[in-house]
Amino acid sequence: MFPGLGKGMNPRKVKQMMKQMGITVTDIEDVEEVIIRTADTEIVFDDATVSIMDASGTKTYQLTGTPREQERVRELMIPDDDVKLVAEQTGVSEDAARDALKESSGDLADAIMRLSED
Repeated sequence: MFPGLGKGMNPRKVKQMMKQMGITVTDIEDVEEVIIRTADTEIVFDDATVSIMDASGTKTYQLTGTPREQERVRELMIPDDDVKLVAEQTGVSEDAARDALKESSGDLADAIMRLSED
């Protein structure tokens, strides 16, 4: 965490030094799950331990744990307004409009074209 504060350092001494520098570390209790979302995937930790280090008002979150074996592929979130627009423009059900939007990666024009061709 800090250069020179490695092995052999008394943990109480480290806490005292951190307190003198205005650094506090607190654990978040009863964490059930932590999810890291990227554009394409989600990494899920079921056994996570989360600590917050506050140094002069800047908070840093530290995560310790083992991620699930496989990352989850994120499902594309389609806004309801987009579904309604495609359904109105093409005269299909909202379910069919949502499916077309998923197939076209959320592209409204492509979804309308696909449904209009059928």
